[in-house]
Amino acid sequence: MDVEEMVAIFLHIISHDVKNRIMRRQFARSGETVSRQLNVVLNAILCLHELLLKKPEPVLGDSTDSRWKWFKNCLGALDGTYIKVNVLASDRPRYRTRKNEIATNVLGVVSPDMQFIYVLSGWEGSAADSRVLRDAISRMNGFKVPQGYYYLCDAGYPNSEGFLTPYRGQRYHLNDWTLPPNTPQEFFNMKHSSGRFRPRLY
Repeated sequence: MDVEEMVAIFLHIISHDVKNRIMRRQFARSGETVSRQLNVVLNAILCLHELLLKKPEPVLGDSTDSRWKWFKNCLGALDGTYIKVNVLASDRPRYRTRKNEIATNVLGVVSPDMQFIYVLSGWEGSAADSRVLRDAISRMNGFKVPQGYYYLCDAGYPNSEGFLTPYRGQRYHLNDWTLPPNTPQEFFNMKHSSGRFRPRLY
């Protein structure tokens, strides 16, 4: 089997959650071959993780980036997004969002240059963002925030060590800034919003 076919099998399985028996039929290979080649590609990716996976780099104190220079030691931003899904009728109440859509809640973490650092998918649409984040942090090989660093996040997350939220009850979203900020809290929220939303996180 050539490398292209091995990678195609790997990508198809991880992107579509396809069972071995389906892949046997689709690629006209034995189940043992599909399994073996999947593991070969997976092991190769794990060996190359230093090159393939983005490592967060903090914003430096002398940064000239107008969006991020206010946030020394910040590693990026995180947010949840809803992706519509089809589920069994019996599971729909768990996947129903506040907007009455059937979706999954996906946590995404990006660096200041908008490169994905971490993604956690699979949570029901009814799950709160803070609950999804708690799950990401509690996993054995889950999301980690190094001591002394932090991520920008919205008010749906805890303002705690490693996570910096905006001031509540103040203007925040970029379309709220038709007039300049009047208080230090509004100025902070304007810079916080600019770091998280220009360009869009997703």
